[in-house]
Amino acid sequence: MRRLLFLLIFGIAGTAILVALGNWQVRRLAWKEAVLAEIETRIAAAPEPLPATPDPEADRYLPVTVAGTMEPGELDVLISTKDLGAGYRLIAPFVTETGRRIMIDRGFIPTVDKSAARGIGAMTVTGNLHWPDEVDSFTPEPDTAANIWFARDVPRMAAALRTEPVLLIARSETDPGVLPLPVDTVGIPNDHLQYAVTWYGLALIWAVMTLYFLWRTRARSRSSKE
Repeated sequence: MRRLLFLLIFGIAGTAILVALGNWQVRRLAWKEAVLAEIETRIAAAPEPLPATPDPEADRYLPVTVAGTMEPGELDVLISTKDLGAGYRLIAPFVTETGRRIMIDRGFIPTVDKSAARGIGAMTVTGNLHWPDEVDSFTPEPDTAANIWFARDVPRMAAALRTEPVLLIARSETDPGVLPLPVDTVGIPNDHLQYAVTWYGLALIWAVMTLYFLWRTRARSRSSKE
């Protein structure tokens, strides 16, 4: 009886813990979906003028329209997308009508178009402010000789282009040969449903194995008595 009681308590406790972890992931899923919905609403909102002092947290994803001059001297960020394949994001300096220098993420070009001429000069650009978190300890150093960067490092790019550390990711076209890659929520991880299913699955397996061991232990006990 002691062994059966131990198995029962152990099984119930383990199942309860796994179910609790699954419930926690369900709550996290609801929270993340609310966050993503808020971000999507913010991204699609009506554009505003460029803030005087953009804040990387408060103004992340803020829709902005700027008028001014696209200047030469772009930085090419090597990327690869599922639909478009390998290519570059073009990060270019932009001088607003008020004289501020910021960066514009103009969008995507295939690798074969790296040396192609692109339109510069006066234009109006609509997009979203963003400070991408793409740099880690594995990010290679930029190949400045070939003008190839491996991440959008806003402070470092701003220093290279002599602009404010402000990046506007265009959602309007700035050149016929450049495909805008607007900000969206696709790259924001939301794996809580998978985690919840995993924890609930483990809870079910734990419960089934507990019942099996209880049955097996009881069956052995009866057999030994006989």
